[in-house]
Amino acid sequence: MSPTRSVSTYQIALRLLAHRELSTGQLRDRLRRRELPSSEVEAAIARLTRERAVDDTRTALAYARRAAEITFRGQSRAQREIEALGIASATARRAVAEVFDEVDEESVLARAIAKRLDGRIRDRAQFRRLYQALRRQGFPPDRVAAALVSRAEGDIAFVEE
Repeated sequence: MSPTRSVSTYQIALRLLAHRELSTGQLRDRLRRRELPSSEVEAAIARLTRERAVDDTRTALAYARRAAEITFRGQSRAQREIEALGIASATARRAVAEVFDEVDEESVLARAIAKRLDGRIRDRAQFRRLYQALRRQGFPPDRVAAALVSRAEGDIAFVEE
């Protein structure tokens, strides 16, 4: 293994991390796409992990906060997306639980509804579209239905048909 090449792989990894927080899996994928030798990629990742430049727990927490506070995701979607970053399920679950202990999921749901709706729900079709969109965002079905029914401001004849 050439010391020059190892430093180069490490420097490439540092540049990638300078642009955004990446999980270990994401960093590994990006380095491998550059066709760098696996041994050098693993050495660079090990060094960056020791230096705490790459930390899956920190990445999972940052992503969970962003999911709750900026993109208005529910817990299940946030966890799936964190796992898709290559982060272990247990780490993703802990991060989501920690963030949603601090942030009320009901308020996140209310903000997600407000983002998609200006005024009251007009008909059953709009109710169904909103319901499905919010379910895809990872909110529990019972909470979505309750929030949408209350948002219909008592005008829910179309829901009961």
